[in-house]
Amino acid sequence: MTERPYRRILLKLSGEVLAGGEGYGLAPLRLGEIAAELKTVHETGVEMGIVVGGGNIYRGLAGAAAGMDRVVGDQMGMLATVINSLALQDALEHRGVKTRVMSAIDMQRIAEPFIRRRAIRHLEKGRVVILAAGTGNPYFTTDTAAVLRAVEIGADVVIKATKVDGIYSDDPMKVPTAALYDRVTFQDVLFKELKVMDSTAFQLCRDNKLPIVVFNVNVPGNLLRLVQGEAIGTLVMEG
Repeated sequence: MTERPYRRILLKLSGEVLAGGEGYGLAPLRLGEIAAELKTVHETGVEMGIVVGGGNIYRGLAGAAAGMDRVVGDQMGMLATVINSLALQDALEHRGVKTRVMSAIDMQRIAEPFIRRRAIRHLEKGRVVILAAGTGNPYFTTDTAAVLRAVEIGADVVIKATKVDGIYSDDPMKVPTAALYDRVTFQDVLFKELKVMDSTAFQLCRDNKLPIVVFNVNVPGNLLRLVQGEAIGTLVMEG
C-alpha cells in the first residue's frame, strides 16, 4: 500500500517554473516538459486542479514597490496568471490532455468563470482544471488562491512545486548545512518559523486540516512518484 495515495490534487506552480532558465516570460521547451509530466500523472487517474502564478510576467508587489497603486499592480498580476494558464492549457491539449481554464475574473471569450460545482464536474469527467486569476481580489497571493481552490474542490492535498527538495530548517541557498524535513506538523512550521507559504494560505490549510507537500519540480518524475505514494519532498499535516 502506498504511503500517500491521492485521488484529487491541487498543484501550485510558480510562474518562474514556466520561464525555465530564462527567469522571465515563457520557455516553450520547459513548458512542454512540464506538460509531458502532467500528462503522465493525469494518465494514472489522479484528478488534477492547477493554479499557476504570474511572477514570470508581472508581480503586483514589484509594481507597488515602484510606486504603482497596489490594487492595479495586483490586477495586472492576475492577468499574468491567465496568460500562463492559457499557455499551459495549449501545451497539455497538444499532448491530448483535455483541459478547462476557469478564471476568477470574468473573461468569457477565453476562459470559463470559476463555478465550484462546474469545476468539480470537469474533474470528475477526467479534465485537468487550470484555475486562473488568483482569487480575483487584490492583496491575496496565488498561494492563497491555490489553498482556497483546493478546499472548494475537495482536494486531498495541496502540492507546491518549488526549485528545492522540500522544507528546510533554513534557506538551503544561503545555508548549505540546512536540514531537509521529511514531515512536519502545522505546529512545527509555526514554532520553527519555517517558510512554506504566506501566512494567509498556511492558516487556511491549517484551519481545514488540508495537507501540504512541498517538492522539487525540476527533478523529472518527482510529481508522478509523489502522487503514487512515494515520500517525495516534505509533507506538512496535522500533528
